[in-house]
Amino acid sequence: MKQAAAPARLRAPLSLMALALLAACGGGDDGGGLPITLNERPTWLGTISTASYDGTTNDLLTAGLGKTGLAAAAPAVTDASDPTQLRRLAIHTNYRAIVDITANGGYGTLYGPNVTSDGQVTTGEGRIAGIEYIAYADDGTGKQNVTLMVQVPSNFNPAAGCIVSATSSGSRGVYGAIGSAGEWGLKRGCAVAYADKGSGNGVHDLAANTVNLLRGERAAASTAGRNSNFTADVSTADLATFNGAWPNRVAVKHAHSQQNPEKDWGRDTLRAIEFAFYVLNETYAPLTPLGQRTRTVIPGNTTVIASSVSNGAGAALAAAEQDSTGLIDGVAVTEPNVAVAQQSALTIRRGSLIYTDGSKPLYDYFTYANLMQPCAALSAAAVGSPFAFTGFNATAGTNRCTALAAAGLISGATLAERAADAMNKLYAYGWEPDTALLQASHYQFATPAIAMTYANSYGRFSVLDNLCGLSFAFTGATGGVIPATAALATIFGTGNGVPPSAGINIVNNLSVGGPVNSVVSVSQSTGVTDFNVDAALCQRALWVSNSPNALRVRNGVNETLRSANLRGKPAIIVHGRNDTLVPVNFSSRPYFARNQVVEGGASRLSYIEVTNAQHFDSFLSLAGYDNRFIPLHVYFNRAMDAMWATLRSGTALPPSQVVRTTPRGGTAGAAPAITAANVPAIAAAPAASDRISFGGGVLVVPD
Repeated sequence: MKQAAAPARLRAPLSLMALALLAACGGGDDGGGLPITLNERPTWLGTISTASYDGTTNDLLTAGLGKTGLAAAAPAVTDASDPTQLRRLAIHTNYRAIVDITANGGYGTLYGPNVTSDGQVTTGEGRIAGIEYIAYADDGTGKQNVTLMVQVPSNFNPAAGCIVSATSSGSRGVYGAIGSAGEWGLKRGCAVAYADKGSGNGVHDLAANTVNLLRGERAAASTAGRNSNFTADVSTADLATFNGAWPNRVAVKHAHSQQNPEKDWGRDTLRAIEFAFYVLNETYAPLTPLGQRTRTVIPGNTTVIASSVSNGAGAALAAAEQDSTGLIDGVAVTEPNVAVAQQSALTIRRGSLIYTDGSKPLYDYFTYANLMQPCAALSAAAVGSPFAFTGFNATAGTNRCTALAAAGLISGATLAERAADAMNKLYAYGWEPDTALLQASHYQFATPAIAMTYANSYGRFSVLDNLCGLSFAFTGATGGVIPATAALATIFGTGNGVPPSAGINIVNNLSVGGPVNSVVSVSQSTGVTDFNVDAALCQRALWVSNSPNALRVRNGVNETLRSANLRGKPAIIVHGRNDTLVPVNFSSRPYFARNQVVEGGASRLSYIEVTNAQHFDSFLSLAGYDNRFIPLHVYFNRAMDAMWATLRSGTALPPSQVVRTTPRGGTAGAAPAITAANVPAIAAAPAASDRISFGGGVLVVPD
């Protein structure tokens, strides 16, 4: 546990002449035995954009909207060239993407801007004054341009300083973790270090040749130059040829940067923390007589928690693994997208359920889900699924079952038999039975988008490649490709970095009859609408075949595998058992088990598995989610509180355990208000029947 040092300005100063001489030489001490170090700007850090917010008209956490405004309709943007308006829209969008903002779901009572760091519910709006710093991190080429941001609340205390990393979830922009780690850190008076992980909302309109800038405005690619968030690496001649063949397409940064950004998520998180130390010292450290800023806010006197959810959680774990200089004190994350290299046999036992395939990379299980989910959604196990009968195209799902049977991937003579076999294959692959009801909605909202984005990203494919016959474009009412709409101007505020998003959809370039939105396209191999089985088979082949393109994808995936060695840092991982997007058997469970092997008795990792919790808290406002699932966000906050108590007070982390929650129940779409009884605490001393244990290569998770 770090002990806060006395502020530099309170220590006995050297004489001005001595300080000047020492500063000129780059060394010495301050008369109190502490070395003098100058605050050096990181070489990878670009121009910093700075804005101060008064906490009334505008603020760090809610962009001036407050608790009420975040729960209301999206703020209008009257001038898309105004970064302030784009920022407000981005914060509104990203906050609501992380949490359920309905009062019955717990917003304003269990969590939210008006709930203080110690859980007190206030009548205020939760606005937080402070300064925000934004800049790119890059290698000098402008091809990376990872967006970093540091928010420093006005009540930050350098004498007892703290920093929380808040790397974005999903493929979101730099405000992607504002509602999770951002809110928790700002309420504690901590500086918050954000990173967009090299994904974000960089969209290159290839037809108009326009791009996004650092703070979201659009500009001509030729004008933006290296200040572009993302410009596809395409020559002028190749761009003209591509536009002639495939007009009105867009390139998206996560998919088309050709950087495989996931391999650097840990580095980007560490850089965000380094950026935070830099700006804190620029603000609070004393100057030498020569006008040089010293470095007195340092890891030795500042508590640093690496945190976030989903992809951002995976980035926090990667950063802790890579932290060789002691920047990070502890880790607290939920539902991490993380995979470890297979190095030893592992068995996961939950009651009578046995799983032995170990950690699986995201690309593996997403391309498998992309094949099976549309058919499995029609099984008896999925009856009553949210959206199964109102938004899911059962005809296309039936055709998918037929196509899978013809390909020998499932068995059965009837639709019921085929759908049941598809669902059973998902179970056998590692999905928990608790995920059955969510396969349909997750396919609709996430699976094809992630399969396409990551296929391109891992293989470092260009937008010119139209990998698996797919591209991104705005589409019209009947699904046809259209020029970019006005929505492109505000995509910094509305986009999620992985289309479908903000009007941009996945296009099947090879559809019978011509390019069209993939959802309504007709596959060449089958001649019917079947959710584009041709592309799904192509994407799966990029994992299981030995083609040159498959080797590219697998090499990219291998660059992202983690070690599970947290270097003895205290850490807590929370995951919902019903997670259908990042299933526990592929991620948190094997990561925890591998950590026990790698670190042995030195491990300080606790794993908390929560029943009746799934990946998307923002879906809890939807009928069928509201009455079945509880907000995992409550347990994110509790995990952060537990880590804070560990680092600041030496309180032991709670042991690994299953937390048994109670859904709200009632009628779908009209579930009663949540109460504290629905979300019991993480136990400091859980019952033996709730403890998670590991030994002899077996992870035992109570049923």
